[in-house]
Order: sequence, then C-alpha cells, then structure tokens
Amino acid sequence: MYTDRNRSRSGRRPVPRGRYQPRRPLPQPAEPDGPADDGTLSPEPAPLPDLRKRRWKTVRRVLYVLSGLFFLVPAVAFVITYVAVDVPSPATVAQSQGQAVTYLYADGTEMGKDVPAGGNRQILDPAQIPDVVKKAVIATEDASFETNSGFDVSGILRAAYNQATGGSGGGSTISQQYIKNASGDDAPTLTRKWVELAKSFKMNQTYEKADIITAYLNIIYFGRGAYGIQAAAQAYFGKDAAQLTYSEAALLAGLIQQPGRSENATVARDRWGTALDRMQRNGYLTTADRKAAKFPTPVPLVESRQGTTLNPFVKKQVKAELAAAGIPEEKYYSGGFQVFTTIDSKAQEAAENAVAEGMAEQTDDRILDALVAVDPQTGGVLAYYGGAPIVKGPNGEDQAGRDWADEPHNPGSSMKPFDLTAFLKGGRGLNAMFDGRSPRTFPDVPLPVRNAGTSSSCSEQCTVAEAMQRSTNTVFYDMVLNVTKPGGVAEAAQEAGIRTKDNGGRSVLFTGDNNISIGGGQTAVTPADMAAAYATFAAGGVQRGRHFVQKVTNSQGETAYEADVRATDAFADNDRGRSRQIAGNVTAALAPVIPFSRLSCPAGHECAGKTGTQQHTPGDDEPASAANSNSQTWMVGYTPSVSAAVWVGSDGDKALRGPTGAPLTPSAVAGPVWQRFMQLYLAGKPAERFDRVQAITSPQDDQLQFQLQQQQQDQRFSIGRGDRDDDQDQQQQQDRGRGNDRRDRRGDGNGNDTGQANFGP
Repeated sequence: MYTDRNRSRSGRRPVPRGRYQPRRPLPQPAEPDGPADDGTLSPEPAPLPDLRKRRWKTVRRVLYVLSGLFFLVPAVAFVITYVAVDVPSPATVAQSQGQAVTYLYADGTEMGKDVPAGGNRQILDPAQIPDVVKKAVIATEDASFETNSGFDVSGILRAAYNQATGGSGGGSTISQQYIKNASGDDAPTLTRKWVELAKSFKMNQTYEKADIITAYLNIIYFGRGAYGIQAAAQAYFGKDAAQLTYSEAALLAGLIQQPGRSENATVARDRWGTALDRMQRNGYLTTADRKAAKFPTPVPLVESRQGTTLNPFVKKQVKAELAAAGIPEEKYYSGGFQVFTTIDSKAQEAAENAVAEGMAEQTDDRILDALVAVDPQTGGVLAYYGGAPIVKGPNGEDQAGRDWADEPHNPGSSMKPFDLTAFLKGGRGLNAMFDGRSPRTFPDVPLPVRNAGTSSSCSEQCTVAEAMQRSTNTVFYDMVLNVTKPGGVAEAAQEAGIRTKDNGGRSVLFTGDNNISIGGGQTAVTPADMAAAYATFAAGGVQRGRHFVQKVTNSQGETAYEADVRATDAFADNDRGRSRQIAGNVTAALAPVIPFSRLSCPAGHECAGKTGTQQHTPGDDEPASAANSNSQTWMVGYTPSVSAAVWVGSDGDKALRGPTGAPLTPSAVAGPVWQRFMQLYLAGKPAERFDRVQAITSPQDDQLQFQLQQQQQDQRFSIGRGDRDDDQDQQQQQDRGRGNDRRDRRGDGNGNDTGQANFGP
C-alpha cells in the first residue's frame, strides 16, 4: 500500500508502476442532426477559431498604427517647424543682394571692386512689374504657382523620379526658390529641404501671391551680374522692366535656370523657346503670338566700369576659380566677399611696364602680346597680362579685348624642355648624342626636318646639352620619334603643369604625329600654362597647381574659401629626389640658352629658359619668301623664385614684321620683354641660385662619349702641335662665323653668343 507520503504534490496518488490504468474516454460530439436518447435534437458545437483570420486582423491593426505614425509624426514635426521658422522679409532680402566684391593684392592692399550691374537697382512693387513678365516666369518656373500652398506635391514626386532615373528637372516652386535664394543655403540635405518646405508654406499663409512673385522677381539672378527684374531689363535690353515685351520677358524667364550661360547664344535661344512654349501651354500666349515671336537680341555685353579699375582678365580667372570651388556666379555678388588674390602689385606693375616698353616701337598692328608670372614655391600667379582689355572693333568702336594669356598658341622650341624631360625620365642624359645636321630625313616622314639656320645646327655627334643650347630641331625630332615617342612628351608636359582640355584647361598636346617635338602642328599651349610648367622646373620638380585666389572672406569676415594647393613630385611618383634630379638636369640644359639668346639674368640671380618660334606658312596668295616670316614667338624662363612666360604673336597664322620690315623673332620683342620684367620685379630682392644635382647618365651614352673622346685624342696625337693650334684657331673662327648668322626660320631667332652659363648638374 501507498501511504500519504506517496502522494504527489498535487494531492493525488501516483499511479503504481506496472499497474494498468484505463484511460477515461474523451467526450464525443453528438451527431449534428442525430436525436438524443430522449428523442430531442442535440445543440450544434462551437466552430474552431480561424488562426489565419486572427493573424490578418493583427497585421491590419499594426498597419493602421504604422500608417497613422507615418502621417501623424511628419505632420506634428511640420507644425513644430512651421511655428519655429521665420519667413524672411522680401524688402530685407532684396537689399542684401548684389554686393560689390572687393579684390585685394597678395599684400592685402586693394586692387579694385567688382560692382554688379544691378548694384544700384530699384526695388519694384507689384504694380511696377507688368503681367507679361509675371506670367512668363510663372509658366517657366512654377505653372501651379497660383494654386499651390508653397510646394507642389506632384512636382516633388516628379523631381524624385527624375533623380532616381537619371533625368533632369527639379520640383521647387517659386516660393521655395525664393526661400533658397533669400537664405543663401542650397546644401543638398534633407534638413535644408524640410525647413525650406515649412518656410514656403508659411510664406504663402503670410503674404499674397502678388507679393510673393514680386519678392521673387526682385532678388532672383538673371546673369550679367543682374539681380532682380529691373536690373536684368537694363543689363540685357537697356530699358525698364515695365517696357519689356512678351518675347523679352520670355528670354529673361528662360535664363533663370542657367544664368551663367547667358552669353551662350544656343543656350539663350533654347531657353527662350522653352519659355514661350510654356506660356502658350498655360494660356498666357496665343498661338498666333507664339508663331510671330522673334528672338530679342540682347545689347552687347560691356564690362562694368563701376568702382575702381579692375583687370578684367584677372577677374575672369578669379570667377572661374571660385565657381569651381563652390561659389558660382549666382552667389558671387551675394556674400559681400573679399578676394585675397595671389597677384603681387610690384610684379603686375613690372609686367605691364615691360610689355609697354617692348611694344613701344612696333608698327605691325597685328602683333599681340601676353605675360604671365608664377611663384614656383606656391603656384600662385604673381602677374597676369593678357593684352589690352579694350580694343577697337572693325568700325572703330570700343569692344572687350581677348585674354591672350589664356589662348593656346604653337609653342615652337619652347616645347623642347618637355622633350628633354621625357628623355631624362627614361634614364638617358645630357651627354647622349644625336645627329644634329640639317636637313635630315626620317622614315615615314614625308618632308625633311631642318634646323633654323647655321647657328642651330651642330655635328653628327651632337650632345643633347648642345642641341638644347642651339635649339637643334633635328636632334629633338629624332629624340621624340625614336626614343620618347610623342605620348611621353605630352605626359611630361602635363606632369609639369600644362592643362589640356581633358583636365579643365585649354592647351592641346597632340600626339597623332611627331610635330609635338618642335611645338608645331596641332600642339598649342597657353602662356599661363607655360609659366606654370616651367615653374615646376624652378621648384626642383615639385608641381603646385596654378591659382589666383589665396582665400575668400564674407561680409562677416569668415573664411568662405581657402586654396588647398598640394605639392606633388612631378616627374617621379613619390620620389622627390628623382623628380628633383630630372628637373635639375633640365635647368642645367636651359641655363646656357640665356646668354646664347643674347639675354642676361637679373643681377645676383641665376636663371634658365627657352625661346620659341612658329614659322609662318604662306597662303596661296603669298610669295614663297613669306615662309621666312614667323607668326608666334616666345620666351619662357625662370629663377628659383619666379617663372615668367612672354608670348608675342598673332591671332592665327600671320607673317609678322618688325619696324624695319624684318621678320619678328624672339630676340626682337619676347626676349627683351622677359628680361625687362625679371629685372624690374627682382630688383632689390635677395640673390638666388639653383640647387646642384647629379647628372643623369646611362652606360649607353657613357660608352659613346668615351669612344668619341678616344677618337679625338687619337686625332690630336696624329698631327703636330702647330697644326693643332691652327686647327683650333680655324674652329674658333668658324664658331664666330656661325654667330654672325642670326636668321631663325623655325627655331628661335636667337643671337649666337656662344658663352656658357656657369651652372651645371
């Protein structure tokens, strides 16, 4: 028997092991319609719960909650934002637009002010802006303006779709654009967009539509420095806004989206047509008026003369640099900016004086000029002269001049230092020898290659060093064709700092033929690029990006932009010693060119450089003798502290002549202008000299040098001393005779003083 101690905790006795306990039968449901024992019907059993229905009910409730949160939370947040934000006053915002930009020299003294065309604009009220202008802008920028509440949901969805699919077109309403321009904040962030929506909505609850469109038209940027419709009407058509026609209004409305391209005729005409089409679509313009519309030609663009005199070419370069740095034209006049440039006032004055002196006696009115100086230690542009800012048009009228410092020209022999750089990068040196005779023929080259006269030719065993001094075309043509290849020259030039069209510049380094070796054919380089590239040689192979702006501060004195110029090892990646050695060998080769070209370095300053000439190609109506003329001349040279490029040439291929009718050569203008600039700028500055580096040599070149020296030594021992002295005297007379021939057809037009600079690797 089991006692109470055998009971379970539940109070029940446990089932004895091995003892059978029959299961209690489960209750069976009665048949639905079966009779009970007593003859009555049994009740129907309760249905089993449907789990799927219960789960779906739960899901629905969760979705309801999430949907509520999805709409409720943003709504609450929007209300909070709406209450917190302030709508900028249209009058206050309008007055803050269009502030003058102050330019400063590198030393902080004022260079000048750039005052926008709309700087003294009139703030118009709704009645002063004609309906045709309002309708043109509404149709072009925000067709739902009259009915939306500050933002357009369909527009936002359309913009999101375009962004996702790679299309174009935004979803901002006129109210949103006004808020963005008024605040000056266009950061691509969700927070900025959220606040913008709240402010746009609040503005539409605070102001009438007529006030909103007026406020917008008073501050929006139209290009040409014009903020506001009144300034735009004056800048483009020389009339008040109230006098604008529907066609003129359409052009201005169209330019709102692309104000920086207002001077592009194709863009302007396309935007004008788009505005007219949208005006017709929205019922603001009849079909007949659309067909009859004629493109309204704007008045010619004239440089603003407000404020103190400002070099227009420097301003153009600064604005381009700032646009690339995130301060585009539409922001340029809105920040009260001060631009601290790299321009040195002394260098700029020296450049302008040197050019004026050099051009004083020239009578050929087709001669043009440019001078650019760069600081090798920073990459900053010290002086920039692109020619006359105002020139006479075909009918004697004043018109804006072209910036010749930013125009590409055939560099001629001033390209040869890049040939040499590529050669040195390959491990060859200045003692390498080539055939320097003239003319020479090369396989697959249809015409013979010639040197530029007796003084430019050298012997069958001509070293690269002597070939650079004499500017021997046949040597460098051979070097590039058979050793470095054109691509190697282009690479070296870009590493030095020449900017091609592929990397934001304007220069062309054509590698489809071998003309790049002597700077002809389709190869063309700007003076600004030449000054910057030679600056890399001056800096010992360290390349620093050419720039005009040190920093920019806003009206509160805060830094809005600061140049970040990185130094790179130009000719050997991550190997400054190797890059320095290559640049030093180039300098060693260029130093003797200065006295050979009858130029001199500033007192106390070592210098190096290279001249260049592009020969004129006669036209069908010109005599064959016109081939003796030149169309482009150069002098590019440097000291350790400044690199300067001087270009004197023509617009295209023209046969230029000096005052006596002689062909224009570097020794006539470009060389003397460069020399004068260096003297003026470096006067009183500490003396300087180049670093010495080890000469680059190769076993191949050393062996040839040894064999040549051995041959010369054998020849000296084979003749008597007296004969040897006579031979040396004869050789010296021949050298002096070469010096009398200064004619330069393709090369450099240099004088022929054979003195050597006291500098070497």
